[in-house]
Amino acid sequence: MRRQRIRIITTLLAATMAVGLGSCGSNNSSGGNVTCASTAPSATTWPTPSTGAIALQPFTRPADPGPGGVLFSVSGEVLALDGYPFPPASADDTAFVDGWDVHFTRLLATVNNVTLSNSPFIRPGDESCTESTVAKVTGPWAVDLAHSDPINNIQGKGGPDEQAVPIAALSRQNYPAGNTAAFDTSGAAPYAFGFDLVQAAPNAISVNLDAAGVADYQDMATNGCVVLFVGTATFKGSDATCTAPGAPATYYATEYANWPKTGETVNFHLCFKTPTSYLNCQNPDNAGKALSGEESQRGVYFKKDQSVIAQVTVHTDHPFWDTVLHDGPLHFDQYAAAVAGKGQNGVYPTVTLEMTKGIPYAPAFKDGAGNSLYWRYCIEPPTDVHAKFTGPMAFDAQSVSGLSDYYDFASYNASTLGHLNSDGLCYVDRRYPSPN
Repeated sequence: MRRQRIRIITTLLAATMAVGLGSCGSNNSSGGNVTCASTAPSATTWPTPSTGAIALQPFTRPADPGPGGVLFSVSGEVLALDGYPFPPASADDTAFVDGWDVHFTRLLATVNNVTLSNSPFIRPGDESCTESTVAKVTGPWAVDLAHSDPINNIQGKGGPDEQAVPIAALSRQNYPAGNTAAFDTSGAAPYAFGFDLVQAAPNAISVNLDAAGVADYQDMATNGCVVLFVGTATFKGSDATCTAPGAPATYYATEYANWPKTGETVNFHLCFKTPTSYLNCQNPDNAGKALSGEESQRGVYFKKDQSVIAQVTVHTDHPFWDTVLHDGPLHFDQYAAAVAGKGQNGVYPTVTLEMTKGIPYAPAFKDGAGNSLYWRYCIEPPTDVHAKFTGPMAFDAQSVSGLSDYYDFASYNASTLGHLNSDGLCYVDRRYPSPN
């Protein structure tokens, strides 16, 4: 599974860098106009929910386009398929440090507007900038990233256990209309890769949704969701193995009414209304030198002897971070707390993101009844991103201002979950009301 690394999430991450081009290859400049996301106005309204019943369109699986072409796919990595077991099988496996065993029943997303553009290095200090778009495929595609299909899925970019869903293929350029030029396969000119995650569309192409997925997708359209996490969280910690540093003695065992008890399960249905464009992504497949301050070289290089894969990757950990720093420790207590004390015979209401509206993310997070929570650890958290948090639960927004509550905090982190080829960072252009 992915190891944790420090990355600061902000749409101005690359824009604040004053760097040189370095040895990143040709910028394949076409002499066209430079387009940057930083020049576009920010969204001022949340997505407008759709009305009426959805009418999803049939899907035709694309074939390999052959040499000089590109196959576009989507993956939630092995974590979307297998979840986050607790306790983790090994110290290298990512897990919820507060003792929750989390698995996804469905993880639905709508992908649209996958693009390839010239000159990913045209503005080294602003990752959002490229020149003219030369290829574009549109869906929108409704995909269940938790749906395993070893027959129709392909090998994912993150490892042998990962699956990816092919959604489209191109053998030549196709944008604007009339452009049928071949892609450059010389190895000197990469193409900037970008894509959108958009709100559920009534006429989306149903890539791999089953009947339950279609029902959830109708709910997504009705509520304006872009990504929907559906699953279960079972508490596998115990008073003997978990601690709450800085909390009153026996806080979780006594003051917090001994909840949750070991083995208790809550269902979750987390709808994120966070339409976002992911632009000019870095590509871990590239072996060339990255720009200063970036992890991988930008763009997709084409090959003359085979097709290449450009995988839209959706990371499942982002909505559970305790910080806006990339790859922070994962917690589920803040979601489960919304239904604390509301169970009957061990059955609890389904946790929704809406339940976190109005709950401050700092300086003291509170449960649905107004009780303060404390950071709890059933395993030691990784400390490569930040030191261990103790005392009252307060989520770390760093320098990001304008987040009014935990709903905004979680949405902000969820908007950063799009990547290229597993871990490739993209410029994050939020298309909903949010600070940058």
